[in-house]
Amino acid sequence: MAHEPQPQPLNEADEPVERDALDAEAVRTWSTLALAALGRAREDIDAINVYPVADADTGTNLYLTAESADRELADVFAGVTDGTAGTSLPEAVRAFAHGALIGARGNSGTILAQLLRGVADVLADEPAGRGPARLLAQALTRAAEEAYQAVAHPVEGTMLTVATTAARAAAVAEAAAGSVADVAAAAYDAARAALAETPGQLAALGRAGVVDAGGCGLVAVLGALWQALSGQEPADEPVRGRAVPVPRPPEPCAEDLGGPAYEVVYLLEAAEARVAELRTRLDGLGDSLVVVGGDGLWNVHVHVDDPGAAVEAGVVAGRPYRIRITHFGDERRRTRGERAQRAVVAVVQGEGLAGLCGEAGATTLLARPDGPPAVAELLAAVRRAHAREIVLLPNSAELRAVAAAAAEQARADGVRVAVIPTRSEVQGLAALAVHDPEGTFDEDVVAMTAAAGATRYGELAVAERQSFTSAGICQAGDVLGLIDGDVAVIGPDLPGTAEAVLARMLGSGGELVTLVLGPEVPDTLAARLEAYVQQSHLAVDTVTYRGGRGSAPLLIGVE
Repeated sequence: MAHEPQPQPLNEADEPVERDALDAEAVRTWSTLALAALGRAREDIDAINVYPVADADTGTNLYLTAESADRELADVFAGVTDGTAGTSLPEAVRAFAHGALIGARGNSGTILAQLLRGVADVLADEPAGRGPARLLAQALTRAAEEAYQAVAHPVEGTMLTVATTAARAAAVAEAAAGSVADVAAAAYDAARAALAETPGQLAALGRAGVVDAGGCGLVAVLGALWQALSGQEPADEPVRGRAVPVPRPPEPCAEDLGGPAYEVVYLLEAAEARVAELRTRLDGLGDSLVVVGGDGLWNVHVHVDDPGAAVEAGVVAGRPYRIRITHFGDERRRTRGERAQRAVVAVVQGEGLAGLCGEAGATTLLARPDGPPAVAELLAAVRRAHAREIVLLPNSAELRAVAAAAAEQARADGVRVAVIPTRSEVQGLAALAVHDPEGTFDEDVVAMTAAAGATRYGELAVAERQSFTSAGICQAGDVLGLIDGDVAVIGPDLPGTAEAVLARMLGSGGELVTLVLGPEVPDTLAARLEAYVQQSHLAVDTVTYRGGRGSAPLLIGVE
């Protein structure tokens, strides 16, 4: 299968511009062209997405991953302002790969990030004696090898197969003394041929009559590489397969039966030795496990039924952040390209709380320790929930304006959004407990709002400096007990202050106490507070959760 160039802008000599070197500008051009190509093919790739989960988002995930990579690369070029030296090839490829790593989305996006890392591992080295053609061939080979190693259980007929076939063809072209553009052309042509064979390699694709969606995206990326190095544009060709979302067969195939309900993705700061243990632990929890990265930073992707356990595994290995938990929902509806009717989006502080809300069916956004999420982040979470109706739980008074702005933008997309003014995660948990996706939107919002409003919330924090509060002057190190956002108690230790806060909150009655313990708080405190409630308020029940890293020392809810 040969590539088919189309007319291109010519240089002053009226000839196509072909590069004979692999430099930073070539990487930048590749990134720009790849993003454009994935943007054009995005919806068509989404429509043929049937493996590993028919959730109609592979094209979107690849595009968002490429967008993050392109943004990081653009920042590097923008930082060169002295006019004396441009961006080097090592700087460019490292930025390209790092941007893909931190922005990787979904199974396919995570694999693409590792492919780009493999390319960067070779091109950033640039040892003497290797010309650009050999460098590129070796880079594509390393990329395919690292991608296979990153996937817990590689499957043929996927983008891994396409990557390996492309790398082999690139090596053959380089051995035949081809130019760097010839090597890119060979990789692109081989990838196209390999993509055409995927329906015969993977049963799920054959039954649906489509090629692999991730492989289709990789072909677009390799076509952009060839264009960047040759100056010629690949011919537009339709995505092979159905031009509409693929329906699920009458009897679901074996790969679809009993699949995990959640996708969990997070960035992880951890030593490489701990990541090996993490892979083993996550492999026992679910499937579609891909862990990519290196040098202390990793992107973790897994499908599980217990998202809390997947996040907890990351906590054991290192420091997880940018945690995204997505419920796959009704796959029949998603396969047809339709939105779910209703979803809940919750902002939380603490990995344990993220897992808890995820188990309750919410799409979660983990707030960073250094500040609240931006409107764009909250809007991305709303779009990720992929529903016609969204109930938004900001769980912070500081986020009300941000939530309102995100809701307004989502409404412009045709999504019906209601923001419930929850000011604490315990109010959000109370709202989630009465969430009824089968009821009408208005009834659901009213019930969730009432549950949140009927929940008083308390929080314990440690004062960082001397200051004036509504309960008097506190010193650095004092324990502050807040009730409904105001300091009500100042105490010397956590247990005594917690009991004093509970006493005040239960003074006006209550039926249920919710305790959310921070990562450093011992279980003995929970036992002490539960005993206090039982002794002083016999009719009140108590439930206890772990908030995980990033959560407050103690949250208290009284309903």
